[in-house]
Amino acid sequence: MFSLRQAKVDDALARRLGREDELLAQIEKMFRRLRLAVVFGGDKRREGAVIESTTNPRSWKSYEKVAEDIAASLKRLGCRHIELFPDDMRLGENLRAFDAHLAWLNSGGVQGHCSVAHAPAMLELFGIPYVGHDPITAAILDSKHVFKRQVSAVGIPTAQFCVWQPGISPNDPTRDLAFRHAFVGYSGPFIVKPTSGRASLHVTYVEHADGLADVVREIYEITRNHVLIERFLGGREFCVAAAGPVIHRHGRIERLNGPFVFSLLERKLDASEKVFTSMDVKPITGERAFEIDPAIEPGLHNDLTKLAQRIFLELGIETLIRADIRADEAGNLYVLEANPKPDLKMPGTGVTSLVCIGLPKLGMTYDDLIMSILADRIDVLLSERRGVADRLARLI
Repeated sequence: MFSLRQAKVDDALARRLGREDELLAQIEKMFRRLRLAVVFGGDKRREGAVIESTTNPRSWKSYEKVAEDIAASLKRLGCRHIELFPDDMRLGENLRAFDAHLAWLNSGGVQGHCSVAHAPAMLELFGIPYVGHDPITAAILDSKHVFKRQVSAVGIPTAQFCVWQPGISPNDPTRDLAFRHAFVGYSGPFIVKPTSGRASLHVTYVEHADGLADVVREIYEITRNHVLIERFLGGREFCVAAAGPVIHRHGRIERLNGPFVFSLLERKLDASEKVFTSMDVKPITGERAFEIDPAIEPGLHNDLTKLAQRIFLELGIETLIRADIRADEAGNLYVLEANPKPDLKMPGTGVTSLVCIGLPKLGMTYDDLIMSILADRIDVLLSERRGVADRLARLI
């Protein structure tokens, strides 16, 4: 299956080869007139944002500051007309008034289930092309249990797991047949987490199966959603970024022969940490995450690269993700999840984002990363999605 998928990717890339300079010239010309909307998470408490305020199964954050970083980068790159808009009920009206040609999605949603899929679904309806995952991909990536079933189906290793479902599963998860099937002969330790979430919030270590019921109930009371129970892996923890094959550096566009895999990092856990502490609590610094050196650990570097490539290709992903991977005590690697909206905070003094840590060694800057994401998306739209990108095509 993987070889067939790779063959299809190779065919698609072949249709796009040889136009790197042309693509850069098109983008530079497009920037003169392009009206680009950067969309961040709307606040349901604001007047007119929603009709009725409901629950947030996924922990909410506006990401507005990061949207400002993205917009500032795009302006430095030459895009003249950029506005920021909240992802809420008024998005269509705002995009129409702005006469947007393209949107960049930097939102985790406003409220309700599968909130990360709401903005791309609206843009599909509006007919506005966008930088971001399509609705189905966004929902799969953000629904950790669905993602794990998807990667398991194509043979990508993931930690043993089961899902506690409100109204279906018994109050004590250990009495569930699904639990017994998933964890034959295993009684702990476990990781319990929301099926939809961000930044390690509400992710809890449970030493023994006897303690699962209380923790599952606590997470359910916070999220009102399914709860994931996963085998705890006691080895090292890693994360890897992957994006499309078009990248920008040294003022030029390059096209790789596969997904762009970068920022292969080990996340450093303190002695007391079983789970990487949320960035909301402890900002990301060079001391908390550092690059895997291919000269020192070539096998590990190669294995992480291949895992990221397989996730990207097998799930048909088209734009930036960050895969979280953990080893067991024997060093075997297991994919835990793939973040559909990695933090794109611009690096500052002592603080950065995980996907930006590895850029300098690749000869890339933050602006290069933003241009890479944009250029790859525009390349796909112009080469393969002309029916939904006619307004972009008319700009050039």
